[in-house]
Amino acid sequence: MNKEELKLQVCAAVEKRAREMVEFGQSVFDEPELGYKELKTSEKVQKKLDELQIPYQTGMALTGVKGRLKGASSRRTVAVLGELDAIICRRHPAADTATGAAHCCGHYVQLADMLGVAMALQDTGAMQYLGGDVVFFAVPAEECIELEYRNELREHRKIHFLSGKQELIYRGEFDDIDAALQMHVATTDDPQGTIEIGGSLNGFISKIIDYHGKAAHAAGAPHLGVNALNAAMLGMMGVNALRETFREEDYVRFHPIITQGGDLVNVVPDFVRMESYVRAASAEAMKSYNDRIDRALKAGADAIGATCEIHNMPGDLPLHQDTGLSALLEANSRGIFGGQHIIHPPQNAGSTDMGDVSHLMPVLHPHIGCVHGALHSADYELVDPRTAFVKATQVMVLTLIDLLYDDASGLETVLSDFKPPMTKEGYLDFMDSIH
Repeated sequence: MNKEELKLQVCAAVEKRAREMVEFGQSVFDEPELGYKELKTSEKVQKKLDELQIPYQTGMALTGVKGRLKGASSRRTVAVLGELDAIICRRHPAADTATGAAHCCGHYVQLADMLGVAMALQDTGAMQYLGGDVVFFAVPAEECIELEYRNELREHRKIHFLSGKQELIYRGEFDDIDAALQMHVATTDDPQGTIEIGGSLNGFISKIIDYHGKAAHAAGAPHLGVNALNAAMLGMMGVNALRETFREEDYVRFHPIITQGGDLVNVVPDFVRMESYVRAASAEAMKSYNDRIDRALKAGADAIGATCEIHNMPGDLPLHQDTGLSALLEANSRGIFGGQHIIHPPQNAGSTDMGDVSHLMPVLHPHIGCVHGALHSADYELVDPRTAFVKATQVMVLTLIDLLYDDASGLETVLSDFKPPMTKEGYLDFMDSIH
């Protein structure tokens, strides 16, 4: 069977499985779970892989699932990824009442599309024509949230890094993969749906910031206390005074929250905890701005005689999508989406741990315009299920065929042009240097 005939067959197979994909996605949407706690979601993926008779491993980075279909040869491997976790958005109509978890970042669509690719390849017998294996990798904890909880997991040596793909890299689960593909939803007003191809995302350093003061009666003897909350506010004001020095091309973001701000209104707060990221467009900028921001935060404590302890932890590295993979995706998207619905986005200040993977191998991370409302918000709503589940899956599986057909010649071309920004050893050294 030639490549174009195979492409027609897999596209038809995706259409036939569309309802099943939507139902699977809805099942995950209805039971959102937070990172490193995605037990039900992991079981749902495992059940579907069982139905498809795809062998898999479980328990990588606590909840990850890694299935594999073998091609005519196994010299190369391409992974299709989907993320298991949700975020916290208590006001979303579908939020879990106990945890506040809600799937308003679209990871349930990723998982359904990952499985849709698997369905199409199995239903058509396509693997016999492909010169490489395909891994279906359901990965945990993309959202770098609940920093205290994850730091406890680190202290108990259950994880080494905060985010799922970082942990999987650390544990060697990407060592047998040559390239990785993943989609993500995006907001759009286009009723036909859109696909954003290429573009980069920021990386970040995670922070827990503790201010220590001295308790005293807030009305009767405030002069005997040291107000840790005032120290925190002065620290944030110091960062704000730095903002005019943030270069536009570095896309710097600092957006703290206070997780502990005092215990009683009539007691001078003696302990305040904040969490934040320092985001920037390059690894070098992340570390440079982080040093400056730490200095300003500590100055807030110095100003009133408090102390400040900052716990820096490695977050995500910036995402850089491979140009060769993007070119193949765009060629396939013209037939599925239409050229007028293809977008080439500018730098995005958001982040993903797919950025870490992109420092080691070629990756593809298109954003599929199929939702209304901002991501991570109570207004999030999937409005174009056909674009989300069918068109997105079709362009992914078509690109996969381009890579692995003809003894993986397309992937060989991509790999010959790819220069990894880091080796795995260099990556681990860089991440461990952040503390």
